[in-house]
Amino acid sequence: CNFGHLEVGNVVLDWENTRERIFQSPGVNRTLFLITLEKCFLALRAMDCVAILSQILHMSAVNYLQPDVIGSLPKVLQEDAFRNLSTVFKDLYDKTSANTQKALYGWMREILQKSYNTSASWVSAENLWILGRYMVHLPLEEILKISLNEIRLFISYDNATKQLDTVYDITPELAQAFLERINSSGFDMRNTSTIYRLGLLVCFYDDMEQMDATVARALLHQMIKCNQLRGFQAEVQKLKSQLLNIAMQNQTLNDILGSLSDAVVGLTSGQLESLSPEAVHNAIATLNQVSGWAKSQVMILSSKYLSYEKVLFYNISQMGALVTGISTQSFYRMNPKELSQVIRGTISQHSTDLSPAQQQGILRKMASSRDFSSPVTDIQGAFFREISLPYLWKENGYNSSVMKEKELRRSQVNTVVIFFFLIKGQLVKGVTCQLIESMGTDFFLSHFKFFEKNLHLLSPYQVNCLAWKFWKASNTSIPPFLLLVLPRTFAVLCQQGKRFLFQNGSIADEYDVDLLGNLICHLPPTFLHDRMSLKAMAAALHQFKLCQQLSHEQKTEIKYKLLELYGSPKNWTAETTLDIGPFIAQLSKGELNVLAEKVLFHFFFPDCLGTRAPSSDEIIKLAEANVYWSVQELKCMDARTFDKNVERLGTVSGFNSSQLMVLKEKAKQVWGSLSGWKSYHIVSLGRIALALTEDEIEELDLHLIDTISVLSQQTEWTPTQARSILHSFLEDSGQTMSTLKSFDLVGLGAILCVLNSTEIMSVRSVEFSAAVARIGLLLCSTPVLRQFKKMAESVFGAATSWNGSVLQEIGTIAGGLNEDELKAFDKNLMPYFQPIAISHIPGEIFQALSPEQIANLGPENAAMVTGSQRKHLTVSQLQSLQLALDGARTSTPEVPSTACAPPVGQTPAPGGEYRLKCWILLLLSMLA
Repeated sequence: CNFGHLEVGNVVLDWENTRERIFQSPGVNRTLFLITLEKCFLALRAMDCVAILSQILHMSAVNYLQPDVIGSLPKVLQEDAFRNLSTVFKDLYDKTSANTQKALYGWMREILQKSYNTSASWVSAENLWILGRYMVHLPLEEILKISLNEIRLFISYDNATKQLDTVYDITPELAQAFLERINSSGFDMRNTSTIYRLGLLVCFYDDMEQMDATVARALLHQMIKCNQLRGFQAEVQKLKSQLLNIAMQNQTLNDILGSLSDAVVGLTSGQLESLSPEAVHNAIATLNQVSGWAKSQVMILSSKYLSYEKVLFYNISQMGALVTGISTQSFYRMNPKELSQVIRGTISQHSTDLSPAQQQGILRKMASSRDFSSPVTDIQGAFFREISLPYLWKENGYNSSVMKEKELRRSQVNTVVIFFFLIKGQLVKGVTCQLIESMGTDFFLSHFKFFEKNLHLLSPYQVNCLAWKFWKASNTSIPPFLLLVLPRTFAVLCQQGKRFLFQNGSIADEYDVDLLGNLICHLPPTFLHDRMSLKAMAAALHQFKLCQQLSHEQKTEIKYKLLELYGSPKNWTAETTLDIGPFIAQLSKGELNVLAEKVLFHFFFPDCLGTRAPSSDEIIKLAEANVYWSVQELKCMDARTFDKNVERLGTVSGFNSSQLMVLKEKAKQVWGSLSGWKSYHIVSLGRIALALTEDEIEELDLHLIDTISVLSQQTEWTPTQARSILHSFLEDSGQTMSTLKSFDLVGLGAILCVLNSTEIMSVRSVEFSAAVARIGLLLCSTPVLRQFKKMAESVFGAATSWNGSVLQEIGTIAGGLNEDELKAFDKNLMPYFQPIAISHIPGEIFQALSPEQIANLGPENAAMVTGSQRKHLTVSQLQSLQLALDGARTSTPEVPSTACAPPVGQTPAPGGEYRLKCWILLLLSMLA
């Protein structure tokens, strides 16, 4: 069949042009899938129906594939059709919930069992292969019944290792049951070949009796893959620790370092400090492959490695992830030519793991060297983002081949895009609304795919402009990703033939959830509490887990809905616990305790007569829930446990001041006097450092900007603590404000917010200009921002002359503008203010904006206007603000029809004859 154009009534469906957008439409995939399940297997060949299901599933988020839907899958299928459909479900395993996975396993088991009598186990080698990753849902008793011949045959398959390498969610009990059957089937469990075949089962190896060092090292080598497991890392770390002890029998750590695989991550800072530079050098081929290093470990190892030989370029090229431990000053002291080679090689692979200070130190060195004609050609990837705007203004030679592999800030793009337009890559960030609106219809539509593919690079304001332009230029359906940014009145018009989400003022079912998409992340807590049904909550859970910035109040309401949906945690299954995922952290201490004893592990919160100290296993398992350790329990922690877990404890955001204080005292007890602490000690503290007093900060050695860079990431310093950090850094490094380089300013970060006006004006303009984009991310007080604004004027000229690129570059520094400067900006520059800058403009200054300026803020900036700012606005200004929030335009374009919309003026009921014809045509065209 050829369904190039399909016609239903007065609606023409151009299948080739609209197929992709139809599959992006909310609810379409769910409806197609359910209709196929209900009707297709009755009317067409099973293989054809499986092919349709496969297409629908692979083109969607499959969040509608819920356990109740699995019950509608056919119970009788031809072998080929069953295998094909099973393969589809295996491919989609990671996209489905744990409860859905268990339901799909049940469907597969029911079909596979039919060819076996009740006395024999249906779990043959072939059926294990068919199950694939679903084998982790086999009950324990079923695994123990597997024929030894079948398990031997399965492990002998060439692809068995590949399959076992993917059982990321297997539990220790099931893994050990499989290991027991493999052992009983005749395999030598201490043979290297057998160990290799075990895949992720090796992570739960438990036969430690009389093991020799060679076997221990073979197991450690295979266990490098265990970080892929979905949980049980505490058990894995415990096993690695035991194997490490066996592997080190009668040998020193220096001798066997290279044969320990990623178990080296479990070594304490004291053990790493005891290593010789030669041992680190000899083991670098192993160390550079390991992931999961703590910052303090990387600092120790990189220092030892680089001290062994002085051929810096060759050394760095061998370091892998350890390159992030090199100090900023070391980078700055490097030969520029070697540095250029390094950032194209090893460093480019780990550039995102470098601190902003390290990146700035590298760029500052290269920019000051005469060996390079232009940073535009010499600097690649993420490093390019750190190049200052004034430096870019001096450059020329922008072309598509040079810019292809570079990442850009929006302010950089606004500069570069002047030279050429619509090359592939990140320059789409610089396309202005005026440029979009001025495009001819044919030109815009021919380049629309380019915008669509790079949508993630556009700001909400640009997407809004794109939606309006598409609305006016195209006579086809509005893509859902653009529909969502248009005002609700237009969205309602565009959704003819469907039940609109807020028709009844609530979210009733999964179709409402489909229609909302990621807007569900922005529903207010009261709406979640009062107007979201439990049926919708079950469908929305997956979407909520993807939300990046849910408020505490939203998370709390979601927790109450989940408790209402699933009942008390004491009744939760392991699958339910996995599906709830991050929202477990919202449970109370009592609820967590019940859950822990039920499905996770025992003794989350020991209720004992004496004081029981935390163990390493418990600290790893608890993560954020470590907040429930009492001060006394933390105080009783032994030195080794603290030393191994200090960085984990330092990441716990909920520790109160008393808990942080006792952990700081524990650090002093373990590491000795403050004056003897190394940089890696201070870096490893994380939030624990917040408990340091001003006098204690003065005792520390803070001469390295890398140490300050880590400390400045904490946002809870008091002004007096921050002043102490600044004073200690200047004193220990022998610097003054006037000698600081751009990487020092970047490393100081939020500490800069305590500078006074004299100190700020002492900073050299050239250094400030190189760091201004980073400084523009700081949330400083208005007086400090005003001083930064004065510095910005020394770089960019008078504030009233600033263009969009400068406004993007300076970020929050725009919060230091005065009334006259603010109202002098052209209305078309308003979208170029960074959103974070809008909320930092004092209300009495913000009111100087005209209604026209406010109307042109754009939705993202308008959303950042605070309550206190609103109080200063007039009625007309508030009306303009609402227009900006809505992303509205002054004229209302005609409403284009959607692919499956009814003829104009007709609104058929859901499930009516018109819509049924439409879905049938879609299904038929998929078979074409």
